[in-house]
Amino acid sequence: MTGAARGRGRSHALRLAREGADVMLVDLCDNIPSCDYPLATSEDLDRTAGMIDKLDRRAAVYRCDVCDRTDMEFAVDATVRQLGALDVVVANAAIAPARPDAPITAFIDTFDVDFIGVVNTFSAALPQLAEGASLIASGPAPFAQGPSFQPQGLGGAAYELAQSMVSQYVKVLAEQLAPQGIRVNTVSGSDSGHNLWHAGRLYRPVMLDVDRRGDRAGAASLSTMSWPAATWADTDASGAVAFLAADESRSITGRHVTVDAGSSLN
Repeated sequence: MTGAARGRGRSHALRLAREGADVMLVDLCDNIPSCDYPLATSEDLDRTAGMIDKLDRRAAVYRCDVCDRTDMEFAVDATVRQLGALDVVVANAAIAPARPDAPITAFIDTFDVDFIGVVNTFSAALPQLAEGASLIASGPAPFAQGPSFQPQGLGGAAYELAQSMVSQYVKVLAEQLAPQGIRVNTVSGSDSGHNLWHAGRLYRPVMLDVDRRGDRAGAASLSTMSWPAATWADTDASGAVAFLAADESRSITGRHVTVDAGSSLN
């Protein structure tokens, strides 16, 4: 699980642990200069590991950069030695410094994390996977879906490009790995507790006239959900991840599962 320290990554990791999985937790645990919102910390990652420990499951914790394939290969190899076989991979790490005045480094950093990071994560895991394994990539956040989305600045453009390429990558990889019985899918879901919703200059251009005081109300307006905001939680997408990780989804591959409370209907 990459991007495991908080938000969707933590939610996904906890759901899989509740289903009986031991979990490899990966996060950078550092800020990226081109992002004007704080990223997860080592304390966040340790907190996730502690929550998994309380579920009586094991957690292998690695502070590493998904943009560095060598780093990821080392972490995956070490995890297999520690926990045993690798059955499910969730490439969840992503950033979105989508403000109008973002520097050119925002384009580079966003594309590296959001697309190259997915490729590196899957590539590091592939030699360890056997028939029946499941690869899952995180798709675009609810606010970035639908015809009304207008990417903001260089970071927003890179986010949109990266997500488009992840979608194509998943389809091609699914076709190539099908003979080996390895499936590849994408899940897009809510992230209502993520700092991205409240990221200073990012917040205004994307959320327009949404009042900053209401977390869920703001998220609802942002994504134009068809369901009430009270029904929207990170755990909703985690249910889809758990399903795609399980044997019940053994005939599903190359698909994009959207868990967005109907926002993409608008």
